[in-house]
Amino acid sequence: MTWDAELDARGLLCPLPVLKARKRLAALGPGQVLRMLADDPAALIDVPHFCAEQGHDLVGQRELGGREQEYLIRKGG
Repeated sequence: MTWDAELDARGLLCPLPVLKARKRLAALGPGQVLRMLADDPAALIDVPHFCAEQGHDLVGQRELGGREQEYLIRKGG
């Protein structure tokens, strides 16, 4: 899958990955996809919850190795 913007939130702890994702998504148009990289264990819970609460679609989530996670978030509209 391709994405329109990328956010490297590795090294950031809760709630910063979600707050930075919110800011980055605000600059995107509906339907565009943000790829976010994170290594905060809380992101496993926070990102899906954030997407559900804000009306975005979590279209992909996978482990990259170690504690790193990749999230693909499609902006709701």
